[in-house]
Amino acid sequence: MKLSAIAFALLAAPVAAACPQPADISGQMDVLITAVQAAPNETAARPHMDAMWKLWATAPDAKAQEMLDRGMARRETYDYAGALEAFNELVAYCPDYAEGYNQRAFINFLTGDFGTALEDLDLAIARSPRHLAARTGKALTLMGLGRNDVAQAILREALEVNPWLPERAYLIEPPGQDL
Repeated sequence: MKLSAIAFALLAAPVAAACPQPADISGQMDVLITAVQAAPNETAARPHMDAMWKLWATAPDAKAQEMLDRGMARRETYDYAGALEAFNELVAYCPDYAEGYNQRAFINFLTGDFGTALEDLDLAIARSPRHLAARTGKALTLMGLGRNDVAQAILREALEVNPWLPERAYLIEPPGQDL
């Protein structure tokens, strides 16, 4: 029994190592953040926000992209178990790719497993600190856990970067202040 566990560990290690490092998108993200901050309204900001999503959803290689696409397709058909399986594979294969954790967190959020979602969101943010979808996902997850003060602070930080995020609708106006 121990021998099979050792053999599995030796075989699994090269699989994780086979995933290339995620691309450095920081320069592209700088340009998009500047553009979204300069946008006069949400309609003008939308193409820049879509471009951010495209960057986050570009996996490190074709194998990882297939796992991401499969998980997202299963989520769209409400096959959360199938989506979770695909995102688990993706995270195991590409442990440095933030979007794998973000998408897995979204499935756990949708199924009400806020604690697990929060763990994955923290892992996504650790790998991609300006991942606004993970940040707003964390705010919504904290709201689901009843931790509204912390959630509002995180949401405000995300809105400082992109004031047109749809999640701005969840912002609660502090007493005595206009937003």
